[in-house]
Amino acid sequence: MTRNSDVYLSSKPRYEILDGLRGVAAIIVVAFHLFETYSEGVPFQILNHGYLAVDFFFLLSGYVIGYAYDDRWNKMTTWTFLKRRFIRLHPMLVFGTLVGGALFYLGGDHPYFYHINDTPWWSVVLCLCVCILMIPAPKYLDIRGGGGLNPLNEATWSLSWEYFANVLYALVIRKLSKKALCCCVALFGVATILLCFDIDVFGVLSMRNYASYTVIGGWSLTGDQLQIGFTRLLYPFFCGLLLSRAGKRITVKNGFWWCSLFVTALLVMPRVGGSNPENYWMNGLYEAVCILILFPLIVVMGAGSNVTDKRSYAVCKFLGDISYPLYVTHYPLVYVQMSWAATHKDAPLGTHVLLAVGMFCLAIFIAYASLKVYDEPVREWLKNKCFKRKE
Repeated sequence: MTRNSDVYLSSKPRYEILDGLRGVAAIIVVAFHLFETYSEGVPFQILNHGYLAVDFFFLLSGYVIGYAYDDRWNKMTTWTFLKRRFIRLHPMLVFGTLVGGALFYLGGDHPYFYHINDTPWWSVVLCLCVCILMIPAPKYLDIRGGGGLNPLNEATWSLSWEYFANVLYALVIRKLSKKALCCCVALFGVATILLCFDIDVFGVLSMRNYASYTVIGGWSLTGDQLQIGFTRLLYPFFCGLLLSRAGKRITVKNGFWWCSLFVTALLVMPRVGGSNPENYWMNGLYEAVCILILFPLIVVMGAGSNVTDKRSYAVCKFLGDISYPLYVTHYPLVYVQMSWAATHKDAPLGTHVLLAVGMFCLAIFIAYASLKVYDEPVREWLKNKCFKRKE
């Protein structure tokens, strides 16, 4: 008789709209990072709230994981779940890190990344090995100079929290009752409000004065970044799981297009309150409302609505397919763009625009190509190696 841990349970039907919304948010993240090259600071950032896509991703993860696995624990073990999540997430993480390693020295002309030109090749290889294993890079391997968990591909910092959430779900969260989940959501909601309004309970937020009254952060192991990372993860993930268990849905005609419009509007919203420090609290209020109320509402609408025409289905599928590969592979291209822009400040505006558009299109191409040529075959191979048979 085959043990549960040897069985690969077939996937449930997908929420096409939620997949599509993940792709919409990923595309905005890419554009946000490309525009960030020319930003004069957080208050002036174009597509100003693109970083909130991470909080939206965490919410989607909680919702989808609850839907996919909550009722399957009588058929699988914790180890089975962790293997499934590893197969889903890790191959593209490896690929994105390899891309970052291959392009590492092309980012050496940017003054912010001051370590690159002094970094020997063997340090890059060592950092590559550490980051592929999803080990946070220690200080002596901060070969780029940004202090991130993965110096070769800093955008993957949120995946470290995603991995943590998956382990936490398998060991603890899945066992919680709805009442306990409600208590956690309320508690972590308060933590989100404290972060958005810069209420420094633990005395560490003063270290991030560059991003006051925002949720920006979570990408390194300093005290402020760890607090921000935990806060950004816990409310959205627990809230998504609670919404999934509660089974609440809102049905909207043309739901994908309406939800996409709402997500886009929230993420590209200019800095609320402007650049006047006296009005920074307005931005904190905006981000709190987005995370605590509007994002969950959009997810409930997306889960409750249906895709009824072939065009919308095709768009949702394409966006859903490229969402994760796009997020995990695009940032090494941004490094190259930032380095070029830093050394060609006097280039015509059209040249800068063409480079940015080219990088955007290249990011889409790499995401789709890596999905079809690498990610899907590797995941299928790993499934066959790690599981005896399929359900």
